[in-house]
This record gives sequence, C-alpha cells and structure tokens, in this order.
Amino acid sequence: MTEIKENDLLFTKKGTVRKRKPKKNNNYFTEDTQKAILEYRITEDLAERNRIYNEKIHYAFYKLVENIIHSFKFYHLDTDSIEDLKYEVISFLLQKLHLYKEENGKAYSYFGTAVKRYLINYNKNNYKSKVAKAEIQEIDNEERTINSLIYTDFNSDVDIEKLFDKYIKKLNLEVFDMFQSPNDLKAATAIIQIFERRKTLDLSNKKLIYIYVKEMVDVQTNTITRVIKKLKTVYKVVLNEYLQEMEY
Repeated sequence: MTEIKENDLLFTKKGTVRKRKPKKNNNYFTEDTQKAILEYRITEDLAERNRIYNEKIHYAFYKLVENIIHSFKFYHLDTDSIEDLKYEVISFLLQKLHLYKEENGKAYSYFGTAVKRYLINYNKNNYKSKVAKAEIQEIDNEERTINSLIYTDFNSDVDIEKLFDKYIKKLNLEVFDMFQSPNDLKAATAIIQIFERRKTLDLSNKKLIYIYVKEMVDVQTNTITRVIKKLKTVYKVVLNEYLQEMEY
C-alpha cells in the first residue's frame, strides 16, 4: 500500500484544508482537469486520490474560486481574509467532487455554478448569523442518540484513543459512500473533524456535538441525528473488531 505522507494530505490535523501556494498557470481549468476529476471520482485508493487532487485539481479549484470571488465582488466576509474564504469554498467543492458525472456537463461549469450558489448564500447571510443554534429542548431530546455514539461502558483495558483512531480512519474511508445527500455529508464530515479535534474540544458534555456541528455547517438538528445514527453502526463494527483483537 502506498504510504501517505503528511504533505500529501488534503487536510491538516485540525481538519481544515491544507493551504498550499498554487502553481502559476494561466490556463487553469483544462481538459486535463476534467479528466482528473473523473479519475478522482472512480479511484478508491486514498493515497492515489490525494495525489490526483494535489497534482491535477487543487490549482484549478483555487483559481476558479478566486476568479469568481473577485469577478462578482463577493467581499462580505466573516472569515479573517479573502484567502480564508477561498479555502472555505474549496472545502465545499471537495465535498462535491465525488458527485460530479459527465452527464452533468463540463466540470468547469458544474463547479463554477456550485461556487456561485455557495457564495451568493454566503453573502446573503453572514456566517455567524447563519449558524443555527440548536434549541435546548431539541438537543435534550437527542441525548440518548449522542451517548450511544461516543460512550460505552468500557473496561479499564480499552485504549480509548486507539479505538477512536481506528474509528476515524474507517469513517474517512467510507464517509463518501455512506452519505449521498449534501447536507448529510456536510454533517458527517463535520462530526469526523470534531472527533479528530477531540483533544482540544470539550466533549464531556456530549450535547455540545450538536452545537459544534451547527457552528461548522448549516444543517438542521434532525439531519445531525440521522447522520449520528448511521455513524453509530460503523462505531459498533469498529468496537467489535477492537474487542476481538484484544482477546488475542
């Protein structure tokens, strides 16, 4: 299996898109870009996907987003800078990559339209006001769902960190196959990022997962609940595998 180097990854350890200075090329979205996107879509190997994205797609996405921001003057920011906004939109495009098909038309038009719609919505509502804070009663009703996802009455021999590392690895490999709905996928990737950052976040109150997700993506509480229930099935599989390994 190809070794995945840290610099080849799409995301940083904090779960944000890795910021790299793009190569200079005036003709940024070419037929080669189109072919690379189709190649990315059918490739299952994570390391190969990262290579295709880094070498053949990232620059095209970066310039596409940059040009649309400046052409349509999408300057109503709630990020620290235009550069941060670019990477926020690129993160959104990454969630759409696997959904593209040739029958959707040219990739340039497909992703250009997606960028415009995202930025129009972004500029209509500033990010902070757009974040939907969950009602306390609504979250209280989901407490059992949350607990069942990230809590088990473990014995003292279980290495929780090792278990979660295995869980997160499996989720990253399967998340795009598990969720076809854009909102479900956004919620799922947000939850995975929260788990990856669990050492820096307060998850002692498990209800905060809902708040964290809603601060990251604009989805309804029932969407988060639906996603959590599906993620729980993967958690059970990983937990059983881990407990079986402990027996040997």
